[in-house]
Amino acid sequence: MEAKIYSVSEVNGYIKAQMDRDGLLAGLCIRGEISNYKVYPSGHHYFSLKDSGGAIRCVLFRGAASALRFRPENGMQVLATGRVTVFPRDGAYQLYCERLTPEGVGDLYVAFEQLKGKLQAEGLFDPAHKKPLPQFPGRIAIVTSAAGAAIHDMLRILGKRYPLSKVILLPVRVQGAEAPAEIAGAIRYVNRHRLADLIITGRGGGSMEDLWAFNDERVARMIYLSEIPVISAVGHEPDVTISDFVADLRAATPSNAAELAVPDQGELRERLLSLQTRLAQAETKRLKLWRQEVEKLRTARVLQSPTNYLEDRRLLVDYQQNKLLAAVRQALLRKKQGYVRLRTALESMSPMGVLARGYAMTRDGAGRVITDSAALHIGDTVTITLRQGEADAAITAIRGGSHGREEDL
Repeated sequence: MEAKIYSVSEVNGYIKAQMDRDGLLAGLCIRGEISNYKVYPSGHHYFSLKDSGGAIRCVLFRGAASALRFRPENGMQVLATGRVTVFPRDGAYQLYCERLTPEGVGDLYVAFEQLKGKLQAEGLFDPAHKKPLPQFPGRIAIVTSAAGAAIHDMLRILGKRYPLSKVILLPVRVQGAEAPAEIAGAIRYVNRHRLADLIITGRGGGSMEDLWAFNDERVARMIYLSEIPVISAVGHEPDVTISDFVADLRAATPSNAAELAVPDQGELRERLLSLQTRLAQAETKRLKLWRQEVEKLRTARVLQSPTNYLEDRRLLVDYQQNKLLAAVRQALLRKKQGYVRLRTALESMSPMGVLARGYAMTRDGAGRVITDSAALHIGDTVTITLRQGEADAAITAIRGGSHGREEDL
């Protein structure tokens, strides 16, 4: 009997049909480590699951991949749920994943940690980017659900603590697939139109799934880009979301956000009363000092009798005048004594003084003083100056002199 010959496609189709009829292979949950993870432009995800003994090829189609809340990575331990069958074209079997979750922890937790690490590395949590809250906000925008208990608590506390603030509610969904886009859009709208001085965004408590809108990357980036300070108020005190890390201030609850947003009017009144008391005390003290100064001026001698002041100044003028005259007399005396000394010295060196003592001065015809007999000749006419008067004389004899001659007429 001749054996039947089958085509490759027939064999692959038969094997596929057998595997598709096997109920065990239709709903497997496989534990393994992700390797060779790739995302194609089509949106499909391809990877392998491996353990110490082997590996199996896997595919996660775009529809199922869109439901992922975390980013699969090589080396991650996961649980993959799906069916095993053959792809007839290649004749290779693989796992068609319908669900992929991290092993040991939920996919939401992994997604939270991945986004937290990403944004932290980009600097969105840096304290340097935190904006200070306004001390007395005139307008407060609240981005939350209009139907939740959180908005009623915040409105009650804001009205009680600081009724001067105008509250603007921007109602959004805070749960579900549409919530992140609505929250981010409301924050963008407040900034674009400068509707408020402060933004509060958040919601009441719930499960991690309920709070997930505030772990969305779009909401986180919009809070970071907001030019208006943002308070994040999500859930109860133990609840922490990505929005809390990015916001300028984290509040433990929505009620706590309202308390942090505005001052307490009771405390403000007490502070104003305290300042008023201090101001009154300061003014009273200053008035007391002024009164003391006025009293001092009132009892001053110059104000009691203006003529006394003039008399005091007249006496002072007389004293200064006498002092000045004494100084002038002393100066004149010193000048006079100096004059006498100089005159005496001058007279002692004057030729007339010498003549007064009995000496005479002889000059030749040219008026030159004769000090040496060698300058004379017999018959020369000279003029003799005495203390009183002069006389002319003729030279009849010459004795001595620098030439040592002696002549007689």
